[in-house]
Amino acid sequence: MTAPETRSGLDPWKGAELPVPPAPRGLAWIGTVGPGVIVLGASIGSGEFLLGPAAFVKYGLALLWVTTVAAFLQTVFNTELMRYTMATGEPIFTGFMRTRPNSTFWAWSYALLYFLQVGWPGWAGAAAGAIYFLASGELAGAEDSSAVYAIGVATFLACVGILLLGRRIERTLEILNWVLVIVILGGFLLLALLLVAPGTWLAALAGLAGFDLESQSFVFLPEGADFFLIGAFAAYSGAGGVINLTLSNWARDKGYGMAQHAGYIPAAVGGRRVTLAHTGFRLAMTPQALERWRGWWRIVRADQWGVYFTGALLGMALPALLYVSFLPAGTDIRGLGIAAALAQAVGEHSGRLLAVGIAFLGAWILFKTQLDILDGTTRVVTDIIWTGSRRVRAREGIDVRAVYYGVLAAVVVWGVIALRLTQPIVLLQLGANMAGIVFVIASLHLLYVNTRLLPEEIRPPLWRRIALVGTAFFYGSFVTLWVTSLI
Repeated sequence: MTAPETRSGLDPWKGAELPVPPAPRGLAWIGTVGPGVIVLGASIGSGEFLLGPAAFVKYGLALLWVTTVAAFLQTVFNTELMRYTMATGEPIFTGFMRTRPNSTFWAWSYALLYFLQVGWPGWAGAAAGAIYFLASGELAGAEDSSAVYAIGVATFLACVGILLLGRRIERTLEILNWVLVIVILGGFLLLALLLVAPGTWLAALAGLAGFDLESQSFVFLPEGADFFLIGAFAAYSGAGGVINLTLSNWARDKGYGMAQHAGYIPAAVGGRRVTLAHTGFRLAMTPQALERWRGWWRIVRADQWGVYFTGALLGMALPALLYVSFLPAGTDIRGLGIAAALAQAVGEHSGRLLAVGIAFLGAWILFKTQLDILDGTTRVVTDIIWTGSRRVRAREGIDVRAVYYGVLAAVVVWGVIALRLTQPIVLLQLGANMAGIVFVIASLHLLYVNTRLLPEEIRPPLWRRIALVGTAFFYGSFVTLWVTSLI
């Protein structure tokens, strides 16, 4: 009989034993979890610091209910991604390529979706607006577009420099994101405690359930809403689309479960040559394996529910409190200076020093997000090529780093061009709405893969299957609202 995982043309899995899971205690958890903090760091820069605030300032804090639902559904989605990677040692894109009609179809489909969502370096462009404010003390306007473009290109190239260094790229990103998450969430929490009125805190808590304190009613969608903005905000409440999918690639390189047999992508400078498996492994379901599986699943729960879910809620709510406190309700803050809008408003109220601090946080958030997404884009395309092309793997002396950095060079050239096309916030909204489409497709595809290819003993339970269908419905609704608003 043909093995189910080979029906699309990829090589079969190899037999292997599930490694013993770590048993961390205390501070050892920081080194054990990791993929969750990377994807959380990537999420804070777009939805939480740009699109969310733009929506809250314009429509109010009652929209926080979207974040509550999105964070829950995305956390379930993320854990199911990691289920596949722990069970096989493969990133989820390889799992998708193992389904019909064939691996080439899905390789091109997801590569295209990845490009349409995050092929626009809007984060570097938005960071340039914050850096411009730090240098000039003023928000960038249309007449400053050339200066902002030059800063954006320099920021984008700085991301490339970081990806050249270290030993294991995933570990470099993990360390930087721990710093990012702790400093950013801690900084916003301190600012909110000092500057936000108690009534605004209550409005945010009520908004998590969709209740508007001012009208004393539930307001789930505002009248006359701009669904290009609302749909983008919904998709990037949390990570968003292909950013979530990349979690499985980072989990593979972290060595979760069967991924310890797979290898990882090393850095160009400081890394050593590593053999990266192009195919995954078949888990033998013995009592010992099931016991080890439960240990690995404990790590995944901590990584996703403890780090990602909690951080996603705080990451959206804390900046929202500050934005609605200092910017007039109904204001449209989208523009070249969106990343420094809060800094300017706080500076007018509390002085230049605080404004500089907030602008620096904004620039750092967006720079780090661009770094994560640049690596994620390159990593996924590399894995697709490495898995799907026997010709590439057959080249004498081939090193996976040659593929990774070749793809990176192509992405950078396109990024420098794309930064000239339109304002960064428009690029981010376009990508975020594409993320909604990705969620509709990928959540159902993930459900199929995890219930058809994995051993029955470790397939998702019924409530998780329902949640994946709910994810497709939730994001499909916002995509429909966006598309119909264009007609």
